[in-house]
Amino acid sequence: MNFKLEHKDSGSLARAGIVRTAHGTFTTPRFMPVGTRGCVKAMPHSELEALGADIILGNTYHLMTRPGKELVASLGGLHKFISWNRSILTDSGGFQVYSLASLRDITDEGVTFKSHVDGQKMFLGPRESMAMQQALGSDIAMAFDECPPALSERKAIEKAVNRTLGWARICYEDNREFNLKNHEEGLDDSVPRQQLFAIVQGGVLDDERIRCLEGLLPYDFPGLAIGGLAVGEPPEEMYRVCELLCSSHMPSEKPRYLMGVGTPEDLVMCVLRGVDMFDCVMPTRNARNGTAFTSTGNVPVKAGRFAKDERPLEEGCPCPVCQRFTRAYLRHLFNVGESLAGHYLTVHNLYFYLDLMRRMREAIMEDRMTEFASAFLNLRRSGENE
Repeated sequence: MNFKLEHKDSGSLARAGIVRTAHGTFTTPRFMPVGTRGCVKAMPHSELEALGADIILGNTYHLMTRPGKELVASLGGLHKFISWNRSILTDSGGFQVYSLASLRDITDEGVTFKSHVDGQKMFLGPRESMAMQQALGSDIAMAFDECPPALSERKAIEKAVNRTLGWARICYEDNREFNLKNHEEGLDDSVPRQQLFAIVQGGVLDDERIRCLEGLLPYDFPGLAIGGLAVGEPPEEMYRVCELLCSSHMPSEKPRYLMGVGTPEDLVMCVLRGVDMFDCVMPTRNARNGTAFTSTGNVPVKAGRFAKDERPLEEGCPCPVCQRFTRAYLRHLFNVGESLAGHYLTVHNLYFYLDLMRRMREAIMEDRMTEFASAFLNLRRSGENE
């Protein structure tokens, strides 16, 4: 109900659309900066807004660990707590089933974690995940799932799909009751309620991906996500799975979200294959470690060859960092340990990612996405920054 497909590119599976939530609208293709613990690292909200970040992502597991469900709920939910008036999507905590595998035990009921903070045990299942996301008040919530390594053995993939389907049913029923209760208490019916996206698992096994998707379709989730990729498989396998699902299996009238991806090349290749939404820590994490993304390749700013380089990170880039600072100065900030170094590169990298999505949307609307992708990928491979 809250997604409008505006245009399909004539030469590829790429799409342009608009998603409406209770806190505004955002266009697709869309990259969502990751604000795991209630903030995008090294980025004030005002600068995120200036860059055009209309939606950010928060993480259920980490916010459940600190500051906790009760505190956030008592302070009016995540939007009010962090003073963010635009859209928020919250991950279910399912990715931590993969990333914190050494600190958890999993059963069909859910996952018992040994907290990475203080070692205390905490249980997270589908009901607990939904209760936390409802307390957070996110605009888009994610169903709890099991994310196995992509190249796991078939039996492990099958078991993860079975759990993902069972947990998705519980999350759907819980979300439905939550939204009905809010409506009965006077929520304006014209305002979109908390939208629940389900997650398609299945590794790189085509039959398991289709089985998972077909098991989710009867519930009519407002959106569907592709999970369990960028977890060890070759990029070509990721692209193939996305094309398999988007080409004829995923409903065209609903947004498609590829979770935890990725490089600029990944974004372009997966938009070509019909994906609408993305998130990844790469632009912010790489920035803090001294790598800037540009149209002509990555710039390892801390490298000695930039000590006297008077060029901006990217020639012609209109971001505030490129308009003001040289590579030499940015390298100096890293060398002397100034926290502004990571901040400045984060500003540039997020501008680059968000602007890439804007440029792809424009290309889609003009039926030239294939040409745009070819030119972009060739320029990235040129390595002119070296």
